[in-house]
Amino acid sequence: MAQRREPRPAAPPHRELMALGWYHDNLTRHAAEALLLSNGKDGSYLLRKSNEREDLYSLSVRGKDSVKHFHVECTGTSFRFGFNEFSSLKELVMHFANQPLIGSETGTLIVLKHPYPRQVEEPSIYESVRVHTAMQTGRTESDLVPNAPSLGTKEGYLIKQGKIVKSWKTRWFTLHRNELKYFKDQTATEPIRALDLTECSAVQFDYSQERVNCFCLVFPLRTYYLCAKTGIEADEWIKILRWKLSQIRKQLEERNATLSS
Repeated sequence: MAQRREPRPAAPPHRELMALGWYHDNLTRHAAEALLLSNGKDGSYLLRKSNEREDLYSLSVRGKDSVKHFHVECTGTSFRFGFNEFSSLKELVMHFANQPLIGSETGTLIVLKHPYPRQVEEPSIYESVRVHTAMQTGRTESDLVPNAPSLGTKEGYLIKQGKIVKSWKTRWFTLHRNELKYFKDQTATEPIRALDLTECSAVQFDYSQERVNCFCLVFPLRTYYLCAKTGIEADEWIKILRWKLSQIRKQLEERNATLSS
């Protein structure tokens, strides 16, 4: 007589999972690590499908400079995470909203603080600009909706005018969070200077120089003149830098509104 096989536990409804802003359906383990390390912060986390079983999910969490992965099992009637069991996905979400502590195999405790959203608010620029979001979380389920400003990143060579001699030199530029850094070249590890974009008042095309594809960044003590190889490249830099400034102003206005209320 053939042995009766136990039915496989049912996976949760796809629509219910996709309603979670921090559920990444087909994200691989490697991609999750790259995403959290490059754009997340200590305590950032996301939920994704596990490749091991249909009823198994992985919670990927960044702790300092590494990413740990923990199983979340769906039994069909509940969710198991560590020693905890939750009767519904909503109950599991509420558990994470309270910023629980979890332990890694090394004994390090990690606080789940920042759900990493699947969808990001992107500036209207070209596809070559990579944009992701790292967000703050509140204490309620509604606060887990990803609605924080995005973190745009861009890098490339630009020609920069010197401060005193006014000669032009090619430098490697990187844009990350609210800093624009420039290096001697792409292989250099230490920047020549890091510009704080919170102090920048304007970014605009510049036609005062004898070069083409130029734009400038206006700071209180100095205006930086930069040139790109093509007009399209210059336009990309201007658009993402202007978008950065608009996000900085938006955050400042929201902060002031909160303080005055």
